[in-house]
Amino acid sequence: MKFIKKLMITVALLLPSLVLMSCASSNDPAETYRGETPKQIFLKGEEALRDSNYSEAVKRFEALEVQYPLESYTQTGQLHLIYAYYRSQDYASAEAAAERYIRAYPTSPHIDYAYYMYGLSTYYHNLGVFERIFSVDLATRDTSQIKKSFEEFSTIVHRYPNSRYAPSAHQYMVYLRNVLADHELQVAQYYYDRKAYVAAASRANTVIQNYQGASAVPEALVIMVKSYRALGLMEPADQAYSVLEYNYPNSTYVKQAVTADS
Repeated sequence: MKFIKKLMITVALLLPSLVLMSCASSNDPAETYRGETPKQIFLKGEEALRDSNYSEAVKRFEALEVQYPLESYTQTGQLHLIYAYYRSQDYASAEAAAERYIRAYPTSPHIDYAYYMYGLSTYYHNLGVFERIFSVDLATRDTSQIKKSFEEFSTIVHRYPNSRYAPSAHQYMVYLRNVLADHELQVAQYYYDRKAYVAAASRANTVIQNYQGASAVPEALVIMVKSYRALGLMEPADQAYSVLEYNYPNSTYVKQAVTADS
């Protein structure tokens, strides 16, 4: 009985170490699938993608990249890895993989796809898990990542206008442009509500100058009119009002600006 108890204690002490060793070896891309050829790793990785087994696809394409960096299958495997990360909702890794691909293969015929996935991953990474489940106003968030995503989509539209991803990228650009304009509008409104009229007029002007055509422009003009009038600057106030009335006649925005005058 004493021997059995000692054996059980020994096993109990060794078991965590054995588990950790097993996990370490199985998760090491340099060791995984050592007995398979690059082609076998690649084809089974594609099979995992088709089966929506993204965790397995990630492991296979990571192993391919580490074990056989110069193989012909590896370049395509890196594109698959970006997608596998993305579908696994590991957006940070998808961003990093897309960025690596863009740097490594700037003349690749699939570079537009890498930029597109980079933009998508940055967008959803910024959105966050909570916001993907519940509705959220992106304009209330930090805009640095939104601007980064916008730039990646812009690269596709301007450098690769014939890309199959260009129409979708353009739609994201329109949406993100409105988000950025809304953000500036909210800042302008914040300043106006606190009677910081110079700052309010300045941020409203940023919307008008940088985001022409955005849905936030008429509201920015209203804030500009109201701010200038509060400052006693009637000439620029009248100019802003004329622009508002000309572009949005008979709208509620014109009425808001008129109300501000009373």
